[in-house]
Amino acid sequence: MAFGTLDDGNGGNDEVMNEINMTPLVDVMLVLLIIFIITVPVIKHSVNIDLPRVSNQPQVTQPQTLRLSVDAQGGYFLDDEKIADAALAPRLKAAAAQNPQPDLHIRGDKAVRYERVAQAMAAAQQAGLHKIGFITEPAEPAKP
Repeated sequence: MAFGTLDDGNGGNDEVMNEINMTPLVDVMLVLLIIFIITVPVIKHSVNIDLPRVSNQPQVTQPQTLRLSVDAQGGYFLDDEKIADAALAPRLKAAAAQNPQPDLHIRGDKAVRYERVAQAMAAAQQAGLHKIGFITEPAEPAKP
């Protein structure tokens, strides 16, 4: 960028002028402003169409819930139906293949061995069920 010189009028030393000439910058800004003023109405030009109105309610599909209960003797109940140990895995695989996949809620009696509940969890995991939850009852408040 070239700098002009400042003539002090005495014909003596010419000093370098280190100020930017603002006139060309203002000219460029005015040209840009005019271009934007001309192009904005062209961009916003559209065809007016009266579109039909429709109420759009999203369809929410709630996944089914499977309830797997383990009684005090270690027996399995799938949705309140007694089920044999050998039939548990195929039923869980069939449930895992559904779309959307159902949630599995496991309820274990407090007197049952943890091993039986762990076997049910392992069968559900091997079947491919992803959402497994446990059902508990709230503790009674302590009496003073």
